[in-house]
Amino acid sequence: MKLCVTSQGDDLDSEVDPRFGRCAYFLIVDTVSMEFEAVLNGGVGAAGGAGVQAAQAVAGLGAEAVATGNIGPNAFEALSAAGIRMFTGASGTVRRTVEAFKTGALKETTAGPTTGSHSGMRGGRGRM
Repeated sequence: MKLCVTSQGDDLDSEVDPRFGRCAYFLIVDTVSMEFEAVLNGGVGAAGGAGVQAAQAVAGLGAEAVATGNIGPNAFEALSAAGIRMFTGASGTVRRTVEAFKTGALKETTAGPTTGSHSGMRGGRGRM
């Protein structure tokens, strides 16, 4: 399975970035082989709509699931529409998160977003 993990860096030993739409990198990991591709998040500095832009990017990269800290309402809707499964509460390294995913330790989010709009913008104040 191709799992997208939001990351602060570009390798498996990087820390998970808890913000989906404003993470630094998307690591697209093959959960069987552990081969991965690190992709810079082009929407990290967007004035608005970062979650939707991130969801579109992840879908375009062929991810079947996302593991992150939190997912806002717009990203949740966009990922749901694309058929991408969402797992929240991820922390630690990307490698540890992939292992937690493989053992079923991550919580799948199906009922709705896990954070409000603009939470990746420091509480909606637009300051990073």
